[in-house]
Amino acid sequence: MCPLKTAAGRLTRRIFTPITLHAHLRPHVLSAANSRLCSSKQATQQDRTAKSSTYRPEASSTHDWIGPPSPLSNLRPIVYHIPKNESTLERQLRNLRQETEDWNHDFWTKQNISFSKEKDAFVTSQLKAKGLTTQDEQGRQQSLSSEEMAVFYKGFLDKNRTRHAHYNKEWYRRNFTITLLMARVTLKNMWMTVTNKCSSRKNSTTSTS
Repeated sequence: MCPLKTAAGRLTRRIFTPITLHAHLRPHVLSAANSRLCSSKQATQQDRTAKSSTYRPEASSTHDWIGPPSPLSNLRPIVYHIPKNESTLERQLRNLRQETEDWNHDFWTKQNISFSKEKDAFVTSQLKAKGLTTQDEQGRQQSLSSEEMAVFYKGFLDKNRTRHAHYNKEWYRRNFTITLLMARVTLKNMWMTVTNKCSSRKNSTTSTS
């Protein structure tokens, strides 16, 4: 993992990038969801080893840390910096952001594994219906045309439409809560800065007198 220089209360870009899954209904449209779902082979091979990295930055670290994309969810894991003298509100914000990262990773890991297994089953059944096997005489992998695969993509999205809608709803709810907490943290820090300056000036005036 490498450091990501962000302010303690700043959201990463992914937090503001909700996924639009219905683009799959038109095969020629490539969306962020499509790129994640297309990691099918990796998901199949590693569906039993879906573990988060145990690496954690040193306590002295002053920045958020971001790691390489997960082969299962295709999302980069983020470990958020714990600031010195972290307030209760700041800790609440950091915990929610970290929990949201984990929730998002878990959703896309399960989604990609499900997509991979169903895709393989679809391809196998379609080839079998044609009297073909998954490999040709030279041992090369047999595949279906883009038009045939479009049928699977649409069917997969139609079947998971409700699940995707719930995901998007929860995604927006979390983003709104995180944004609200960020605003509260910023306002509180601004207020503390102002009051500290006023207090310093008052003490300075009293000492001079």
